[in-house]
Amino acid sequence: MAEPQPSNDAESRVRSNSISHASENSQTAADFIREQLSLEAEAREALPYQFDTCTRDLGAIRQSLYSCLDCNPPPGDSSDPYVPAAVCYACSISCHGEHTLVELFNKRNFVCDCGTTRFPATNPCTLRLNAQTGQKGDVAGEEPAKGNKYNQNFRNRFCGCNEQYDPHQEKGTMFQCLGLGTVEDGGCGEDWWHPECVVGLTREEYKKSIEKLKAQETHVTPQKVAGGITREISVTRQEEQASEHTDARRPSIVTAIAAMNGVDGNDIAAEADEDDDDPPLPPGFPHEDDFEYFLCHKCVAAFPWIKKYAGTPGFLPPVYSDAVLNAAQTKDATTSAAAQTNGESKKRKADNEEDIVDPEMAAPPKRQKSEDPLATLSSIPETTTLPLTPKKPDPATCKLPSLAPLPSPATTAPFSLFLTPTFRDALCHCPTCYPLLKPHPQLLEEEDTYEPPMSADGDGDGDGAASVGTGSLLDRGEVAFNNMDRMQAIQGAMAYAHLKDNLRAFLQPFAESGKAVGAEDIKAHFEKLRGDEQGIREAAGGAKRNGGDGEDDDGGAGGDSRREQSGY
Repeated sequence: MAEPQPSNDAESRVRSNSISHASENSQTAADFIREQLSLEAEAREALPYQFDTCTRDLGAIRQSLYSCLDCNPPPGDSSDPYVPAAVCYACSISCHGEHTLVELFNKRNFVCDCGTTRFPATNPCTLRLNAQTGQKGDVAGEEPAKGNKYNQNFRNRFCGCNEQYDPHQEKGTMFQCLGLGTVEDGGCGEDWWHPECVVGLTREEYKKSIEKLKAQETHVTPQKVAGGITREISVTRQEEQASEHTDARRPSIVTAIAAMNGVDGNDIAAEADEDDDDPPLPPGFPHEDDFEYFLCHKCVAAFPWIKKYAGTPGFLPPVYSDAVLNAAQTKDATTSAAAQTNGESKKRKADNEEDIVDPEMAAPPKRQKSEDPLATLSSIPETTTLPLTPKKPDPATCKLPSLAPLPSPATTAPFSLFLTPTFRDALCHCPTCYPLLKPHPQLLEEEDTYEPPMSADGDGDGDGAASVGTGSLLDRGEVAFNNMDRMQAIQGAMAYAHLKDNLRAFLQPFAESGKAVGAEDIKAHFEKLRGDEQGIREAAGGAKRNGGDGEDDDGGAGGDSRREQSGY
């Protein structure tokens, strides 16, 4: 028995469903171009600098570095031998763009290791000029810079806790040490530190304290205020009365909903969640606005002469690597501040009592009408004394004897130093102290950090010329086209013109009908261009009509032996 044939309605239904399905998964050329430009704009925002030039030729500079975990995977055991390496910003994108990288941020006196023996020969540098071939790229096996210094950061381990850094799991802020010494000197080598590790807390202790703090903040007490608005007062923040200065306070989630003041509680909750993502600094750690630079206890211990400046102008009091000592220091500072405030308030009260005088006595005396103006002018002294400019201290005089002595715990316990922006002015430059500063240029003046040139906007209107690896795909194609061999450029232009004509003929019906171009349409068109299946038969028929029968592919007396390349 013959199988029943599908009805026309069913066939049209299947066809319409497939067309609608294809339309949902397709996009117009304008949508594709718009999406491509948006992606390129996002890429330029994430990677704003040009990445077509390696910094190795610049020598030892302070620059942003990246460690490649694919080319130099660190061993599981930290005691096993390991050859660390790092690459510059440009090489991290052009040569290691598809690898797993660790961003080390800025390191001083470093030369890019890409293309040296610290990396496998299978991963050469694609940006530098090969001395053997004279061509750009394929640079490997060069001698690395002997002055490069490495620390545990190149293994993706940070801080005194020696933990691996996971950007997807890590929360909070880490602080980079100014780095007085390298690992060989006993310092940290510009390591990054967790604030809880600086003050002597373990990471587990700090996490438990954060959880305890959050639990206390969630315990709130309802309270009724004027106007019948119910609000909740947190244990860490009190709001003003809802009926007073409503514009001067930030409404909480509860008051916003109860007062119906138009504030979206979801937005406030989302903003509160964002604030909660960044945990507070641990007790004993200075506020971020109070310091500009930081020296870890390793660098302070390696160069103990810097300890004398703790608690003096330009330097905050010592922050110990012992939580108990920090708590005691904070308690003493709070008690001293309270006593000073109490004394000032008593003095202010006494001064106010002395200032109370009889209004009649306080009134200025009336000037007599017969007073002579010339006599008044003659009473003004002819000479005035100007304040003297304070004399600058003699740089040959040592400042250390005038500094306040260290707290007793600081003489034995390890501690970190936090420096204000003006700390360099407070350092002693006498003939005895200056030789201690000279090996550390970062203590004498602010360091310059290299930044690659900004990438062009990619629209051809920027001041800077677009370079390989920057700008839009069109700009990169034009640069590559201009760098081609002349014959290759001519062949490429002819192939492009041929492909453009075919695409115009293919897209014209879609443009006239307003129908979206589906993925299957594109696939079928390029199969025909490549000569697949029916395209081969159509091409064969066209060859017979144009060349006649009996002619072989190699041409004959009147044939043309030229062939088009596949795909055009």
